[in-house]
Amino acid sequence: MSHAAPLAPASAEAEVRMSHREVLEALSGLLLAMFVAMLSSTIVSNALPTIVSDLHGNQTGYTWVVVATLLTMTATTPIWGKLADLFSKKLLVQTALVIFSIGSIIAGFANSMGMLIGARAIQGLGVGGLTALVQVVIASMVTPRERGRYSGYLGAVFALATVSGPLIGGLLVDTVGWQWCFFAGLPVAVLAFVVLQKTLHLPVVKREVHIDYLGALLIVGGVSVLLVWVSLGGQQFAWNSALSWALVSLAVVILGLAVLVEARFAVEPVVPLRLFRDRTTSLATLASVLIGVAMFGSTVYLSLYFQRARGMSPTDAGLMSVCMVGGLFVSSIVSGRIISTTGIWKRWLVGGMATVIVGIGLLSTIDATIALWRVGLYMAVLGVGLGATMQNLVLAVQNNTAQADMGAASSVVAFFRSLGGSIGISALGAILAHRVAASLSEGLPALAALARQDPAIGKELADFQSRTRGGSIPDPNTLGAHVRGLFESAFGDATGRIFLVALPFAVAAFICVLFIREVPLRTTIEHEDELARETAGVAPAAEVTPVGSLPADPVGSLPEELDEGVTEGVAPR
Repeated sequence: MSHAAPLAPASAEAEVRMSHREVLEALSGLLLAMFVAMLSSTIVSNALPTIVSDLHGNQTGYTWVVVATLLTMTATTPIWGKLADLFSKKLLVQTALVIFSIGSIIAGFANSMGMLIGARAIQGLGVGGLTALVQVVIASMVTPRERGRYSGYLGAVFALATVSGPLIGGLLVDTVGWQWCFFAGLPVAVLAFVVLQKTLHLPVVKREVHIDYLGALLIVGGVSVLLVWVSLGGQQFAWNSALSWALVSLAVVILGLAVLVEARFAVEPVVPLRLFRDRTTSLATLASVLIGVAMFGSTVYLSLYFQRARGMSPTDAGLMSVCMVGGLFVSSIVSGRIISTTGIWKRWLVGGMATVIVGIGLLSTIDATIALWRVGLYMAVLGVGLGATMQNLVLAVQNNTAQADMGAASSVVAFFRSLGGSIGISALGAILAHRVAASLSEGLPALAALARQDPAIGKELADFQSRTRGGSIPDPNTLGAHVRGLFESAFGDATGRIFLVALPFAVAAFICVLFIREVPLRTTIEHEDELARETAGVAPAAEVTPVGSLPADPVGSLPEELDEGVTEGVAPR
């Protein structure tokens, strides 16, 4: 059984070059799809307390509303990427939009926590597809050398969804009800579907395919068990409990079987392990995991810091994110355009990671009393670093990857970054909770001593203890002055501590980036190995059916000994 790269006909997509205007038209639909995927998580963040209360849920249900989407999104990302190497990318993006819309409709009409959690899992399937496929489609439209000029648009969408989501969500909850947090994305999803139908014209290579059902099942199962462990560990069960060890052991066994199937038995594996023979892919994947831990694991708690340590409203806390997102937006645009002009990219990757380290280091010094303008400045520094790093890691991998493997390779980077983020969010969240509890334990005895002299302080302390007994986190604006100061100080110090814990992961990612070898950005969509096979005299045996206004070009067939790459022709999808 052959394990060579499953090569598509030689120039099915490479020969069809799109003009800048055509790329922008197609990109508009992709950006709308990406926006609705990102908005699905940010718009509901401020509404969750109200939703859980209306549906009579508890803290466990609150956690699972978040975990359900995260789990299905992360676990299915590599599967969506592999499907993009086998089927119509346009059809897959539209399918992901439909799945997301179905999940949103069910969530909006949910009348129980179980129904809402199931709907969020369906949403996650669609979000996973959109997250994986947008990068793959862009890689099919433009060459690596040209790709940088478009990365700024992705940064703009990220900024818009991050800033507008909490604001829109808060407004909808206060006016028409939390259900519209799920319905609000539907018009955007429909518009994205229509725009893609009209503007995205990619030729589709039809060939014999071998879907790795067993590998996909094992990957989803193993990752799901792992994410359940990292998401609920330290909350629903102790990290060192028997249940915790059982989940880890089960995840290791299932993922071990997945590696065996992918390496030995799958004709076209979901995650081709041969991709990791390339040093750039291996190092970029490891760096993505570490960046996920450092970035997502720490920055996700900044909103909690602004609300619990600084007494801000959810809306004001959302506005503070403009600092980091603005830095990311500017950096991604500037670095992308310069890379497209010069073709030099590693210095931006190294410089970006160095700036990330500086930003995380500065944020490790924050507390409840630091000036807000300094916190905003530190967030902007981190955003500048992330803008020059995240997209360029994907670019480095895509530049070294054959077009036939583009979907799998791109989704692998996104998958491991999401996996690292999930682990970071859980682990650093446990550290945050432990540190807050420790600080309160240290400060409460002194406050209790004052309470014996002042009945008003005693009343404040009794009220605080009764409200936090069930593990809930009170709004500091509702606390008495003395207790509020202690509470805000505990959260401020703990937030700085988790950035300090995240710092070594950023340093390790920087070391990985240093060892990535800079390869000149290719000016063709196809890899040089694919082009070499085309010019070696491979006989044409398939045709590209014209799609929209694109021309039809003859494409080469594959060597007969590569049974998994047999071409049958090309048909539009």
